[in-house]
Amino acid sequence: MKRIIKSFILLLIPLSLAGQLTPVTSQYVLNPLTINPAYAGNRGALNIAAFYRKQWVGITGSPETMTLAADAPFLDSKLGLGLIITNDKLGVTKETQIQTTYSYKINMDKGNLSFGLGAGLITTNTAWSSLVVIDPGDELYLADSPVFVVPDFSFGTYYTYKNYFAGLSVPKLLSYKFNFDKNKYTIKFDPGQSYYLFNTGYLFTLSPKLKFFPSTLITYSPGEKILYDLNAHFNYIDRLWVGASYKNKRSLSALLQFAVNNQFRVAYTYDFDFGSLGRYSNGSHEIMLRYEFKYKVDVVNPLVF
Repeated sequence: MKRIIKSFILLLIPLSLAGQLTPVTSQYVLNPLTINPAYAGNRGALNIAAFYRKQWVGITGSPETMTLAADAPFLDSKLGLGLIITNDKLGVTKETQIQTTYSYKINMDKGNLSFGLGAGLITTNTAWSSLVVIDPGDELYLADSPVFVVPDFSFGTYYTYKNYFAGLSVPKLLSYKFNFDKNKYTIKFDPGQSYYLFNTGYLFTLSPKLKFFPSTLITYSPGEKILYDLNAHFNYIDRLWVGASYKNKRSLSALLQFAVNNQFRVAYTYDFDFGSLGRYSNGSHEIMLRYEFKYKVDVVNPLVF
C-alpha cells in the first residue's frame, strides 16, 4: 500500500502544476510559437512542424510529448494565425492541449511589433487501473478518473529589427489545481502565479556562408527562482544548423538541423540532464520535421530555424 501512495504522490504532481506553465522543452528554439502566440505568421509562409520528445529515456513512465504546430501569415503579413496540438503522457496521466493563436503586426519606423493571443482547451485524465498493486484489494481504489476539460489562454508580444528579435509572453494566463473534495479542477486568474518568459537573440554574419545566432530565454515567476537558457547556434550556407543550449544547472542540449531543400527540414536534439534523474536515464531525445509550403527568401525576422 505504501508503494501505491508514493505512486499517487508522484503522478499527481502534474495535476497541480501543468496548468501554470507549459512544459518548456528544447523545441521552443525551433518553434517559438509554443511559448509565444505573437510569433504566428512570422516565418512569412504557411508551415507545418511535427515534434516528438521522449524525456529521461530508460525510466518507466517518463514524460513523452508529441506536438503538431502550424501557422501562416494573412493580409500582407499583418495578420498571423496558428494552431498547436500537444499530447503529453506522464506515467498513467495523459493530457491533450489544443490552442489557436492570433497575432497582429504593426510596422514601425524601426522594426515590426506583433501582439498575440492564444485560446484553447486542455483535456486530462488518469488511468489509475493501469497501476500494478501489491496488496490484495487495493485495486478496488484504482478507478480511472473522468476526462477533465479546462480552458487555456496565452498572451505575447514579439519585436524584430533587422537581425535582432525580442519576445515577452505569458504561456498560460490561468492557473488550475485539482480539488479532491469536489473531484474537479479549480481555475483562477492570478498574475502572481503566472510564468513570464523573455526570449531574445541576435543573428551575426561571420562570413558569406557562416552565421552565428546566440539567444537566451529567461523564465520568471514571483516568489520562485529565475530560470535561464543560454543558446548558441551556427548556420552554414542556410542549410546546416549546429548548436547547444545550457539550462541553468538543469541540462545541456545539442541541436542538429538539416535543410533537405528550401521547404523541408529535419532536426534532432539531445538533452543531458544534470539533476538526480540524469543518473538513471539515458538523456532526452527530440525530433522535428518541418515543411514550408511556400519558400520565401526575405523572411520577416532573424529567427529562421
